[in-house]
Amino acid sequence: MAVRDRSRRLPPFEPPGPGSWALDLAHFPRPLTRYFQTTHAPAYRSGSQEFARFYGLLIDGLQIAYVNGFAYRQLLPVPEPELPARLARAAQVFKRRPWREQLHDWDKRHKPAAIRKHRELQTVDPDALSDAALVDYLTTCRDHHAAMITQHMRYTAGALLPTGDFLAHAGDWTGLPPAELVGLLSGSADVSAGGSDEMRVLKAAFAEDSAAREVLAADGDPADVLASSGQPAEVLAQLRALPGEAGKAVNGYLDLVGYRIVDGFDIAEPSALELPDALLRAINIAVFEPMRREGDLQAQTAAVREKVPALRQGAFDAMLDEARHSYRLRDERGIYSDIWAAGLMRRAALAAGRRVERRGRIATAAHMLDATLDEMCALVAGKSDPDGELLAERAAYRARYSAKDAPATLGSPAPAPPDLQALPAPVARVMRALQVSLDHLSADSQAQHADTVLYGLAASKGVYEGPARCVSSSAEFDRIVKGDVLVTESTSEAFNILLPLLGAIVTDNGGLLSHAAIVAREYGIPGVVGTREATERIRDGARIRVDGDDGTVTVLP
Repeated sequence: MAVRDRSRRLPPFEPPGPGSWALDLAHFPRPLTRYFQTTHAPAYRSGSQEFARFYGLLIDGLQIAYVNGFAYRQLLPVPEPELPARLARAAQVFKRRPWREQLHDWDKRHKPAAIRKHRELQTVDPDALSDAALVDYLTTCRDHHAAMITQHMRYTAGALLPTGDFLAHAGDWTGLPPAELVGLLSGSADVSAGGSDEMRVLKAAFAEDSAAREVLAADGDPADVLASSGQPAEVLAQLRALPGEAGKAVNGYLDLVGYRIVDGFDIAEPSALELPDALLRAINIAVFEPMRREGDLQAQTAAVREKVPALRQGAFDAMLDEARHSYRLRDERGIYSDIWAAGLMRRAALAAGRRVERRGRIATAAHMLDATLDEMCALVAGKSDPDGELLAERAAYRARYSAKDAPATLGSPAPAPPDLQALPAPVARVMRALQVSLDHLSADSQAQHADTVLYGLAASKGVYEGPARCVSSSAEFDRIVKGDVLVTESTSEAFNILLPLLGAIVTDNGGLLSHAAIVAREYGIPGVVGTREATERIRDGARIRVDGDDGTVTVLP
């Protein structure tokens, strides 16, 4: 099993401000680029303050700060003058169900507007722009990216509160573990399983076009690895050029997903079109093979409901309905907001990097990703700073370290959560729902591992044996072949387009509401998350058994 070298020295870690700060492993398992740090932090705080005020939460949102490139998060206290208004607002939350208002607003306004802006920016060829126009385009992409981060955060509470409320109450009434209860939300988030109108059109078009199917399937067998000739980009080009509805469908789907970064949130991560082999194989499986989903959800729901006291069954039904209704917001808000916008910013930055590389100012275009926006614009405009060696050093630093090299907390000890017993009952219910959902978003398993068995959280039911594909970053996703078990630190929601390749998924970080857990459940593949050490204790290629029923990962002889 691989063991991480912890002998490397990092600069001192000082708290970025007063209070307690927690390392955000579930979302940011690696150091972030300077561009992302400067763009993300203010937009993140702004969006989180919006949701806190909208729901009357007894926090003033979240803020994030970067120490040596690593992301640390902190809950902000409510300003005392705002407390009476917050209490009044919170008392009405479960009567008014404001997440339904938000979901309507999302579907009718913000999501369509975001897609229109993404597509507008996508039509621009940054390589064809003049230097001045490219500087303007970089700035426009950054401003759009920042707006999309704020939008992502604005919808956080709407995505989490109904789920947290259901898990809290259903757990009280049934005594069942959260892993059993969260499975009842499966099938509620089509987007988390790669679903979209464009994918449905693609499947229908290929079902009617045998010639198109022959181009897509390798040697007529959709289970084979595509593009064995080593030219996956050429195969994608052939698919785009197909006549009739099939070609239109391919272009429509790739225009939707192609520029989204596949994993994480930073512009350092590749977009789907930069991983053509993995993208082609995933499309192949999505088109030719039925969705895998274990069990009968209706029967599972009925079995849980039977454990609920009769007088509470109506409330159970209503809470489950609300959780299912809003569940898709958890992933949609990222996929259609900042993940797509980050990919467009990456595309613009790489175009700038190619231009500056040709001028001999940087060693490779990818080093432009480690510049701030101001530095990108300065380099395109022909200014002398920053030095290419500085950008190369930043890139090397990010590649060298992971968040496992950073302390888990900084500053003073975390304050105790609010005493719910001291709050009015409706307010206590809101705050409990928030706490439960946040805990299940990021809390890892704390169970002690055995020599060959790792204990994590049972995120998605089923048992699977297969080869471990240990991936330290999304740049390695092209190594994944069908049937592999992905072993990685964490994933984001946009990874869903590659999930059809996997037999199972195992992560170091994240809880039952982490993106990896959600997409595993929606695809119906076994998943164990929050193992803390899987990437260190499992070697690449080892045969492992993933038991999504009991949350164990066993290294087989």
